[in-house]
This record gives sequence, C-alpha cells and structure tokens, in this order.
Amino acid sequence: MTRFNPDLHHRHSIRLRGYDYSQEGVYYITICTQNRECLFGEIRNGEMVLSEAGKMIEKWWAKIGKKFPSVETDEYVVMPNHFHGIVVIVGVDPRVRPVADVNTDEGAHMGAPLQRIIQWFKTMSTNEYIQRIKQNGWQTFPGKLLQRNYYEHIIRNEKELDEIRQYIVNNPLQWVLDNENPDRICL
Repeated sequence: MTRFNPDLHHRHSIRLRGYDYSQEGVYYITICTQNRECLFGEIRNGEMVLSEAGKMIEKWWAKIGKKFPSVETDEYVVMPNHFHGIVVIVGVDPRVRPVADVNTDEGAHMGAPLQRIIQWFKTMSTNEYIQRIKQNGWQTFPGKLLQRNYYEHIIRNEKELDEIRQYIVNNPLQWVLDNENPDRICL
C-alpha cells in the first residue's frame, strides 16, 4: 500500500471554501464509474438504453427524497459510465429538525449536506451492485464501482438551471463527443 505523500498525491477539494452545502440551494452533480467502465448501459441512436445496473442507479436516485425529506431531485440522466443529476435542498420545518450532535455536527444545518446525500446514494448503489454481482452475475468492477470524488456545481439562477437541464437531457445525443466516452470522436 502506498502511503500518502503530499509531493505525489495532489487531491484538492472542488468545494467552494466556506460555503454551507446543507443550506437551501440547487446543485448539479456528476458521478463517474471507476476507470470510466461502461456498466450502466449503452447509447443507441442517440438514446440511453439502461442495463439492469443503470436501472438500479435510477432506482436509488428516486429514493433520495424519501431518505432525505429536505431534498428533491430534478432532471437527471444515467449514462454508460457516469451519472448527471440536479439535487435541490429545500427548507425544512425547524420543529422536526434533529438536535445537533456535537460530535458529528449533524442536524446543525437546514438539511443534510450535499456530500452526505451523495455518499448515501453512492453507498446504496454500490452495495446493491455488489449483491447483484453475486446473485445475478453482473460485470465485476475494478476496486470501486464509483470514483471517490464527484463533480458538483452550485446553480445560481434560473437561466443556469435551464441550461444545465438542457445539457442533461441532450447528454445521450452528445455521447460521441463526451469526454467520459472511452471511444469518443476527437475533433
């Protein structure tokens, strides 16, 4: 096992310093499979055709709002080796907000922080994927199903929200040019 060496390992947070990711807001996220393995389906004639694994990813996305009552999901797309989605953290009723735990800082904010929401989504989908490898012979994955980090962007206005929604909807049509496509056409 390689020990952490700050001269070799340069992990930098993409999070906005000082920003509270548990406050009300709209966030665009992208999560990729480890090594960009195409496990969730394929693009046919500009449309995403989900594999059973892709349908499982979609299922866990739909359950986010049940797990986190202060969260709504918006536009999303499951791609062959990544996932795009919009997470909306809405206000919560302060009468039902949990009391803050001084050891974890949980409950001290408006709702669940974005990173906790994404961690839950990744954990649940990875656990089910592992079960399906054993039960249904799904394709194995190298080390981890999903990459450790994920991309996030704070959506600041309606125009930006509309543009990102359109990007998500059109993502399968753009697959041949997508940076995540291992067979992409470079122009």
